[in-house]
Amino acid sequence: MVGGPGCEKSGGTGVVTLAAADIQKIAEDIWHAEQTGEWTEAPSNRFPGITVDDGYAIGTAVRDLKIAAGRSIKGHKIGLTSKAMRDMTGATEPDYGYIYDDWFVLEGEAIQRSRLNHPMIEVELAFVMKEELKGPSVNVADVIRATDFVLPALEIVDSRYKDHGPNMLVDSIADTAWCGGVVLGGNPVRLNDVDIRRMGASLSVNGEIIETGAAVAVMSNPISAVAWLANTLHKFGTSMQPGDVILSGSFVRAVPFDANQSLVALFDGLGEVTLKVME
Repeated sequence: MVGGPGCEKSGGTGVVTLAAADIQKIAEDIWHAEQTGEWTEAPSNRFPGITVDDGYAIGTAVRDLKIAAGRSIKGHKIGLTSKAMRDMTGATEPDYGYIYDDWFVLEGEAIQRSRLNHPMIEVELAFVMKEELKGPSVNVADVIRATDFVLPALEIVDSRYKDHGPNMLVDSIADTAWCGGVVLGGNPVRLNDVDIRRMGASLSVNGEIIETGAAVAVMSNPISAVAWLANTLHKFGTSMQPGDVILSGSFVRAVPFDANQSLVALFDGLGEVTLKVME
């Protein structure tokens, strides 16, 4: 992902510049694209001056459409947690998106490549909350107290757009931070039983190791990423709820994948998570 003209720092100014009708139309197009596979135009191709706050307004409108259609929110994903990715998109902090109930893929199930657009895979740690975590001023100790356990996870990264627009940061925010699916491993670990900053993992495709990394690459500590999310959600009038799954950010490069591939993430102390892809 490379930011182009019009990329701006995350965080925004608190000012939405698009008309309400334009925000609603973009949201409806994104939701239609997810349902049908008829991919839509990236928002920054339609509105070159679009802002981060516009992007979050669009993402909220998509959320409302999905809830009205019977979907439910099961958590959040944090994106742009590595400095390299923030530099590439012009952001100075991460972004986030919602995780919905129909986006979870069980281990052992195969996902259809044909229902995806431009998919990539990332290796992450998933925090599962045992109590509400609400900003402002959430710190690392608050996150540890509110977390039930962590799980190894794979995130399917995908967009609902035909191609990238010039402002990839805003386009990502509008489209749920480009989340397309989640695979959770089955080996829960309490935060007080492991130093997750030092946890490493590898990503293999059809048995060949493609990427390796360590969780310290996620804002120096994935717990800090979750604290950032709690404080950011507060700005939008929401919070993490008991049972929510929080993807704390990838600590390896996102890798494209295709049909007839087996993707395996092997974590230190947490075992492996597997995703199989069919046509």
